[in-house]
Amino acid sequence: MATAYYSHPDCRRHDMGRGHPECPQRLDAIHDHLLATGLDVALEFRDAPAVDLREVEHAHSSGYVAELKDVLEQVQKSGEPRALDPDTLACPDTWRAVLRAAGAAVAATDAVLDGEVDNAFCAVRPPGHHATRNEAMGFCFFNNVAIAARHALDVRGLKRVAIVDFDVHHGNGTEDIIANDERVLMVSFFQHPLYPYSGAVPKGTNMINVPVPPYTRGDEVRDMIEAMWMERLEEFRPQMIFVSAGFDAHRDDELGQLRLVESDYEWITRRIKGVADRHAQGRIVSCLEGGYALGALARSVAVHLRVLADL
Repeated sequence: MATAYYSHPDCRRHDMGRGHPECPQRLDAIHDHLLATGLDVALEFRDAPAVDLREVEHAHSSGYVAELKDVLEQVQKSGEPRALDPDTLACPDTWRAVLRAAGAAVAATDAVLDGEVDNAFCAVRPPGHHATRNEAMGFCFFNNVAIAARHALDVRGLKRVAIVDFDVHHGNGTEDIIANDERVLMVSFFQHPLYPYSGAVPKGTNMINVPVPPYTRGDEVRDMIEAMWMERLEEFRPQMIFVSAGFDAHRDDELGQLRLVESDYEWITRRIKGVADRHAQGRIVSCLEGGYALGALARSVAVHLRVLADL
């Protein structure tokens, strides 16, 4: 048994232009660091398949899925980039990347549930947690974690899953999709106020939102997690945990102003893994979201993976 690492070259080909923080080099930085530290030998590398769009419709409306497919295939054919919002640009290779990113999350879910691997990390882009049921936004097209969670529930028959989101930005898209679905408990912290300027008032009773002010340190975040997340997670007893793993709350990341460091991500992952070990047979699928300071991103992903792999 092992920790699976899902990715695909198509995820690197999605490119929103020079200077955009959500860049292909993010995946290069992670992979290079794994090789340099020897952590790669402890992981089982798997190619992400393209998702079946029927899986996507468990989380997104069929109309949105058809519309996005049409737009991105037009971009693919024309070769001309198109902006979906001020932050989110589609290039000719975006559609393939979108399919691989969501496909990785679904395939990882199946692999973990089938007992092929203990847990999995999806090193994919574009990220997903800002994509709502009917809208692409904030670098995101399909909501990878929400799609995977709904697959576990609607296709694989689980009764309870948790979603943990530790990105510096509120996962508004995930909240939009799973609000008041009592089969899902979502816990998150995020800087507030900060894009997308939401989350202070939860949309549903099945979520624990912890907005934190700029310049909050990692020890303060740890205290908030203990006080706000842990009892609810233990009571919920999830059968599987999905992680929106954004590493942009790191103190080196310029897209936010929180002050976490690698040891904080290690601690958070250990707390998540403890819940999974007690209630979910260790089943975790983690998907990359944010993280734009390349060195900090690579180091933070590495500590996350070391905990998942029991190293």
